[in-house]
Amino acid sequence: MSQMELIEAIKSGNRAAVQKAIDAGADLNSQDDQGWTPLNWAAGGGHLKIVELLLEHGADPLAAGRDLRTPQMIALAAGHADVVQRLRAAEAKAGATEAAVRNYCTAYYLSDLRRYPDWTSNTQDLKHNDVVFLHQDYTVTKLMWAGEDVLFNDVTEQWKKFCNNELRFAVPDSLDLIAKPAPAAQTAA
Repeated sequence: MSQMELIEAIKSGNRAAVQKAIDAGADLNSQDDQGWTPLNWAAGGGHLKIVELLLEHGADPLAAGRDLRTPQMIALAAGHADVVQRLRAAEAKAGATEAAVRNYCTAYYLSDLRRYPDWTSNTQDLKHNDVVFLHQDYTVTKLMWAGEDVLFNDVTEQWKKFCNNELRFAVPDSLDLIAKPAPAAQTAA
């Protein structure tokens, strides 16, 4: 079975044909013309059973294509939560962490951060209603780029507690970012 036939079997969700390709020695980590591996295609299609089959037979959960997305990133973008969870576990087993993949930050008004009793940043050139950025490592920057134009980096347990309790700051789990379907419309009885 050619790689194109394997990809077509994955796209159609044909687990038996995928198993046949594996038995015939298919290269599960080769990239097609688009730079995607069979696992990328299974993740994007939401085919959990095929994802599991490919992983069991040595597919690399960290392999990124030319678009630099891993299979988990592709499944996340496609909204396949069950596949994301399975691939997240495979990535963790391979030694990856989600925090290493992305850097989260949230915008706040400077006035909100200045409520912290031990705020010691030199922000005289900023206005009370200017927007600044709180990052997942609890540093504050002038712009959204981590580590650049740092305004505050006195990260203590008290600061973290202030951010979490007063500002309600929390780094969302990537699964929280999947759009939820709208509830079905109620019909009158």
